[in-house]
Amino acid sequence: MAEDRTEEAHRVIDALDQVEAIDDPIERAVAASEVLADYKDRAPRLRELQRKAIETMRAEDPPVSYRKIAARLRLSLGAVQNIERGHGSAWGTKPRAKPAEE
Repeated sequence: MAEDRTEEAHRVIDALDQVEAIDDPIERAVAASEVLADYKDRAPRLRELQRKAIETMRAEDPPVSYRKIAARLRLSLGAVQNIERGHGSAWGTKPRAKPAEE
């Protein structure tokens, strides 16, 4: 599937592979922490890019089907539907229907 990746995504994935290959466990952990901190800030913007792409395809006349969008964006059908609803692409990103009881 690596040949299916965009050039930019491939470079990012290669860089992550390099982080995992750092010999020193402390340096590797520091690098992993930096990547995870950046991802935490960047993830909402990346999800917004997905949502806008889905919105654009659904706005076509006729609308692109969810299955075709999922194939095009390399996401599951459920992820596409959740993203369009504003829930992100994972169950953990869905807002709670009611506050959690303590």
